[in-house]
Amino acid sequence: MNSEKNIALSIIIVNYNVAYFLEQCLNSVFQSKGIHAFEVIVVDNRSSDNSVAMIRQKFPQVQLIINQENLGFSKANNQGIEISKGEFVVLLNPDTVVEESSFEKTLAAFQSDAKIGGVGVRMVDGKGKFLPESKRGLPTPWVAFYKVFGLAALFPRSRRFGKYHLSYFSPNENHDVDVLSGAYMGLRKSVLEQTGLLDETFFMYGEDIDLSYRIQKAGFKNRYLSETTIIHYKGESTKKSSVNYVLVFYKAMIIFARKHFSNNHAFFFSFLIYAGIVVRAAAALVRRFAVIVLPTLTSSLISLAGLYALIYPWQLNDISFPKSALYWMIPLYWVIWASSNLLGGTYDPPFKPIKVIKSTFFATFVILVIYALLPKTLQFSRLYIVFGSLWFMLWILTDRFLRYWLLRESNGWNPRGKTRFLIVADKEEFTRIKTMILQQWSEVEYVHGAHLKEPYLESKSQGNTMIDEGNFGNYDEIIFSAKDLSARTIIHWMTSLVRTNVDFKIAQPETDFIIGSNSIEKPGEYYKININNLSRPENLRSKRFLDIITCLLLLMSSWAIVWFYRSKKGLFRNIYQVLASQKTWVGFFPSASQYTDPLLPRIKTGVLPPSIKHPEVSDELKDKLNLIYARDYSVSYDIKLILASLFHLDRS
Repeated sequence: MNSEKNIALSIIIVNYNVAYFLEQCLNSVFQSKGIHAFEVIVVDNRSSDNSVAMIRQKFPQVQLIINQENLGFSKANNQGIEISKGEFVVLLNPDTVVEESSFEKTLAAFQSDAKIGGVGVRMVDGKGKFLPESKRGLPTPWVAFYKVFGLAALFPRSRRFGKYHLSYFSPNENHDVDVLSGAYMGLRKSVLEQTGLLDETFFMYGEDIDLSYRIQKAGFKNRYLSETTIIHYKGESTKKSSVNYVLVFYKAMIIFARKHFSNNHAFFFSFLIYAGIVVRAAAALVRRFAVIVLPTLTSSLISLAGLYALIYPWQLNDISFPKSALYWMIPLYWVIWASSNLLGGTYDPPFKPIKVIKSTFFATFVILVIYALLPKTLQFSRLYIVFGSLWFMLWILTDRFLRYWLLRESNGWNPRGKTRFLIVADKEEFTRIKTMILQQWSEVEYVHGAHLKEPYLESKSQGNTMIDEGNFGNYDEIIFSAKDLSARTIIHWMTSLVRTNVDFKIAQPETDFIIGSNSIEKPGEYYKININNLSRPENLRSKRFLDIITCLLLLMSSWAIVWFYRSKKGLFRNIYQVLASQKTWVGFFPSASQYTDPLLPRIKTGVLPPSIKHPEVSDELKDKLNLIYARDYSVSYDIKLILASLFHLDRS
């Protein structure tokens, strides 16, 4: 970057709790070519991770604005624009990766036509799939109607119905469009002086539509560029399939309508939007029910029905089961088997049959112990319990097998059971990335390496024979080295292989994480070295289960032990907060700066710190002890800590 007076472009990034994505984004920004004078401004909206520390340490050249509260997307961007010194501005999301030539081509577009006020680019998601919001039409009432009620999706090539995403325009050609995406939005500063900055009435969503429309009303054009592509990891901040997203987005559309349309049109638009909120929210709920609840409910009913069907062989031999067995004992057995498997991580991806065997065996042991303590009138058959456990295991294996082979679910059962990786990198980075994978994944079938010369060859017939489309089907996941490959090369291969069933990730140099995204409806994923034990769903569930059991035991014995506590009110307050999932009994040492190390999994504030041997320690030692607790977490350690600090559970 050159001196202030020579700055041509100001790149403004608003960040909120996405430190890993922000680091990857900034790495790609500073790899840009063709522009010799630019500045980068990051506005942090009171992140609780280490975003600020990361920027200060790794990107000291970035101008940093730190807000003491989350001011929203529009206001934070305006803060950056107001201090920017470039003739042109690019608003950029932190969950993006830009090609090396993206800014150069953006500036070239502005310089080629003085009537261009805004510039957007071609965007793809983490799977290499084109994002239709790269180019959009103005959401007039009828356009909104076609979008909300699905006509746009049914007739994407129609110039009447396809106006929302201008789906009748080729994404591979440049066009003048109505609306640009705020994920990458190039702006001419002189035009902003006429239109005004982003409307701060829009907290999140809608502000890009509003500004794009005002640019057009001022007599300027919005240009969509197809010759450069960026990755936009959709859904990191919010999940687009969620009801919350539907409410926030469509309410932003109502603000837009009331601002720009006549009263009659605004009323009609608002009516459509409210109808759309109902339709989309209902669709989101139905979809979640169909995808998440219904399969689980169906599977549970089948396993329970199978337990009742097992009664039939006994009935053939004139052995009748007591009503208590039919009404509550068999359902109780099912609850114990299911709960044990839930806590044991059976239902978490990747599915492992050994978890079913261990969890069901443990539950069966518990059931047999309970059975032995029951009155003789309720002891109807130990053999039934054994066969019931076998049926429970068999059905889970069958269910997970069907989920994988028919629905391709990641939490289904792949009998191969192991992941196949391809790392595209030079030798040094290959070794480093492979080490990261082997530390993170316990089930790895093989890790292969390939080298792809820069730049990639446009003619596939001349391409590197070590990496071609025909071989990609042999892998589950492809990891590209950002140190050895340009963003343009990575994006090229992602978009070329978009029809494959391969997941893509990018490894940043000198970092301990690998970022990717399997769909636009899921948050971006990242791998972290070593810090994975406490993050595992089964451990988080077990921790929560221990919290609840501890609370119940404390409540039942409180009449006897409460007298040993200095703050009796503090004890009951902590019990209530732990039961309400506001706290956990054992948590991390709090940070003096109130920022949380992003390597640590997100858990509730702890009543007890992770070490009673070091109650008063330096911040540096606290960080180390927190990392050790997360890495080596076990339920037994929590139990030992709670017992050792039993009469200190009244801590505030």
